[in-house]
Amino acid sequence: MAKPIRFSTKQARVLSWWYRDEWEALICDGAVRSGKTFSMGVSFFLWAQSRFDGQQFGLCGKTIGSLRRNLLAELVPYLRRLGMTVREKRTENLLTVRYHGRENRFLLFGGKDESSAALIQGSTLAGVFLDETALMPRSFVEQAIARCSVPGSRLWFNCNPEGPQHWFYQEWILKAEERRALRLHFTMEDNPGLSARIRARYQSAYSGVFYRRFVLGEWTAAQGLIYDFFEPERDAVEVLEGPFSQWRISVDYGTANPASFGLWGQKDGVWYRTEEYYYDSHKAGRQRTDAEYADDLTRLAAGRDIERVIVDPSAASFIEVLRRRGFRVIRADNAVADGIRTTADMLRSGRLVLCRSCTDCLREMSLYCWDERGGRDAPRKEHDHAMDEMRYFAMDLAGEQECGFAAVAVERRP
Repeated sequence: MAKPIRFSTKQARVLSWWYRDEWEALICDGAVRSGKTFSMGVSFFLWAQSRFDGQQFGLCGKTIGSLRRNLLAELVPYLRRLGMTVREKRTENLLTVRYHGRENRFLLFGGKDESSAALIQGSTLAGVFLDETALMPRSFVEQAIARCSVPGSRLWFNCNPEGPQHWFYQEWILKAEERRALRLHFTMEDNPGLSARIRARYQSAYSGVFYRRFVLGEWTAAQGLIYDFFEPERDAVEVLEGPFSQWRISVDYGTANPASFGLWGQKDGVWYRTEEYYYDSHKAGRQRTDAEYADDLTRLAAGRDIERVIVDPSAASFIEVLRRRGFRVIRADNAVADGIRTTADMLRSGRLVLCRSCTDCLREMSLYCWDERGGRDAPRKEHDHAMDEMRYFAMDLAGEQECGFAAVAVERRP
């Protein structure tokens, strides 16, 4: 028998909403660590195993790795304690679940970009659970919905808030009633397993738009400074003495626009941006060639063993020059919104630290703002060159940690 878990009133409604036929879908949105994901997962499997036999279901996350980490790692052991037999075929991204004589298949899908819609196309599903819905492309979400053609199928959406112009907010949350969707909005107080001390820790971990979204659970527009929590006088440090265990360089390539290179060294599990190179062709009065930039990068490396160079993926010719010079080059993941979230998390947690010697990076930090004119989260295209290569570095580091634990999962491309 599973050890009893105390569920809040809102979680209890998640567990029982499907007993009645008035709703076709469930939407749970709101704060991080609010208990919505686990209660939805338990409910989804109980519903599937009590209503169907011999059917297929979809479990979708931003990536399959994040789905396993955010949902299945905690959920599967609990389902087994409930008496379900859960078998996983990792190579097939498949769970087979048997309970009270009924057996169903649960297919795992990652919805990381527009091409992901093709992965789920052709499947016939009796229901779909979409975790991190707001981070998935609309094409993938709509393809997953279209696959649910079995009579009695239902839709399960889970997400943290984004901006108020986000398509899912506009098309599903604001239109929940007409779509026959039950929308339940969660706060941290809806998670009885979260102590006041832990709630306070999460509340202090965010500021600005991230606080309003992830702590207050608001669908709010991004405004002001992007890294508004960062204070150079307080947070920047002098370069540490002694050896660093690893070295890497991040690159935002520019010809007409400035080029920015960051030198990162690791010490005791923390990555320090110890030095930088920043070249503005407008101020200098001439553009530099790929070969000249490669010379500059070599001087920045200064004989250190550079493990990898993470480069703006659009800089194809410069990447080739660096490879011919013997550098191991990684094409950066250029997902802007995910990259900003990942960078902010790493800066706040102390996994990334900026040194005072990086004056151009610190200057851009104080000027890097959200573009409030558009309807989506995007930074202004100014004072963003060191910011871009810092984001590339953070996303590469998160992708490396995907093999273990990471805040955000990303695709790695050598």
